[in-house]
Amino acid sequence: MARLHLFDLDGTLLHGSSAPVEISRQLGLEAETVALDRAVGAGLIGPPEYAAEVYRLWAELTEAHVAAAFDGAPWLARIREVWEEIRRTGEYCAVVSLSPSFFVERLLGWGAHAAYGSRFPSVPFTEPVDPAGVLSAAAKVEIADRLCAEFGVTRADCVAYGDSLSDKDLFEAVPLSVAVNADHHLSGLSTHSYMGMNLWEAYELVRHAR
Repeated sequence: MARLHLFDLDGTLLHGSSAPVEISRQLGLEAETVALDRAVGAGLIGPPEYAAEVYRLWAELTEAHVAAAFDGAPWLARIREVWEEIRRTGEYCAVVSLSPSFFVERLLGWGAHAAYGSRFPSVPFTEPVDPAGVLSAAAKVEIADRLCAEFGVTRADCVAYGDSLSDKDLFEAVPLSVAVNADHHLSGLSTHSYMGMNLWEAYELVRHAR
């Protein structure tokens, strides 16, 4: 039976950072977004409020800023190799993140079968962000279920990779999980734990597990 590997982005594939922080760095607004990351990570604000705040900060954002943020981000090593191996073995890989879809979807070019993020308008912004399109921890589970139906697998065939509170619901919903450089919110929830900078090493923990 094939498996579906579900990857978080911020703090997981990106080491010690988030897509919004990397985007904001291009605009000289890194400190403001780091503060927002801490607030949402602590549960002090919700994803819709977070999205509204970064949307406000990104009034001058261009596609060139987004491309530079993506190219210069602190990615874990060997992401593309892991996804190539997952594809080679007939399994599936997807990224599900609360970060903006215009950043997350760039990972389709690295080999992900699917990539879901919070729906933001196209850059540069000419429309407001719709709070209904902003993802939550619960939405990650809903998307996982849709992907299971699409790929012909079940939750029992899923592996989740994450690092924080936004991954908690998904870790509770699937049987196999890897806490990657994770904080205390995932303590006791994951079946495996990895600290480091190489996604292949995290993948090896569950590569042959069933």
